[in-house]
Amino acid sequence: MSQFKIPVHTVHSGILQENAIMLGDRSMKRLKIPAHGTVQLAFGSFRQEVTVIPVPKSENLRVSEGLARRIGWNPRQTLGVSYNSGNRTLRLGPLIGVLVSRDHPNNPDRLFGPITLFCRELTNACHAQGAYVYFFTPEALEQRSSSIQGWVYSEGWRKLSLPIADVINNRLTTRKMENKPSVQHFLADVKSRYGTHFFNEKFLDKTEVFEALGHDPALQRYLPESHALSGFAVLKKMCNHYPSVFLKPVRGSLGKGILRISKDEGGSYRLLSTTPLGTRKQIYPSLTKLFQSITPKMKSTRYQIQQGLPLMELGRRPVDFRALVQKNGTGKWGVTSIVARTAGSNNFVSNLARGGTLSTVREAIGKSSLPPGTKESVQLQLPRAALAIARGVETYIPAHFGELGIDLALDQSGRIWLLEVNSKPSKNDNTPLNDQKIRPSVKQMILYCRYLAGI
Repeated sequence: MSQFKIPVHTVHSGILQENAIMLGDRSMKRLKIPAHGTVQLAFGSFRQEVTVIPVPKSENLRVSEGLARRIGWNPRQTLGVSYNSGNRTLRLGPLIGVLVSRDHPNNPDRLFGPITLFCRELTNACHAQGAYVYFFTPEALEQRSSSIQGWVYSEGWRKLSLPIADVINNRLTTRKMENKPSVQHFLADVKSRYGTHFFNEKFLDKTEVFEALGHDPALQRYLPESHALSGFAVLKKMCNHYPSVFLKPVRGSLGKGILRISKDEGGSYRLLSTTPLGTRKQIYPSLTKLFQSITPKMKSTRYQIQQGLPLMELGRRPVDFRALVQKNGTGKWGVTSIVARTAGSNNFVSNLARGGTLSTVREAIGKSSLPPGTKESVQLQLPRAALAIARGVETYIPAHFGELGIDLALDQSGRIWLLEVNSKPSKNDNTPLNDQKIRPSVKQMILYCRYLAGI
């Protein structure tokens, strides 16, 4: 099966009928398509039998305006193309769909809220790589159909009726949206009907991740002791074992709702909690009193209790590392970027949403007080740990992931620990420290989509 990119142009419907296409003879030779035969034109879930008319000394594909309208194509674009002689199918694309939480049609400059710039960036990258991308919300799935109302960008945002995509990336930001019956039914339906690939198909719970990875002896060294906070006995046991412990909402993100508990010299207990204004500190005379104060939270929020770690610090601020691990154009995991994140001045978590700052791994480790002999080795070990953890998630959790945000930490001796795995990594929090127009993470995502689609 031969594949490459080809310019696609539309011509007036009076010149070319919808059941025919014009294809440059050079492209026909490369694709090994017989002249004046019929092929099945495929774009996502769209299929139509067409006659192929060869055009001398041309490399373009030309279709009628009517056919282009039915498919959702622009007048001029470049798309990947492949031909399978076995089933006489001429495929174009890949067609990529991105499932986003909401749109704001009255505000085209921020049509998708804070990820609008990412959506524009992804569109530009698709144009360069011969892919076609559209964006759609759960509301587009309320009515069963073989097409979707999706947004495309071409000199402005437009809403079109488009085929079901070859590959769909789940960028929904809440479990409530993800678990809507219309969303779950759609995903099951398009997988079975069209063979659509759907990646990052679910949120990960913290307890689920640590329990799954604990099955792998090679990964256990990265795992701080963690348990579901089922009651006072678990809290007491962990506080007796460690100078500090963290309580993390099992379904939390962006550092929201994290609690840190430590024992003071006088026997009292200190509770630190994250708030929009920084860290709130409360002192309790006993662990029993502290537990009584957090019990109301436990009625609405499930917590994971985790061993506190003496993290590497810069200026008395804890540092951790966000690795973006993505599948590449051959379907293998690779580390696209790792950045260091230093907590803000009045915070004990490093998320950018909580005032944290970014730096390169080399810069952060170079400024740290880690033993000199370990500084070089940990820079090599961090990406290896991130890759091993990504493979572990894929092995032990039954879901399809194409990218993962993996939060790692170094303790003050240089040992690597896993803090969290995020299946919906922010498109801002993991930005590499440069000003390239199209980030490597976006290019990598398209390469993986092309691999999945086989175009």
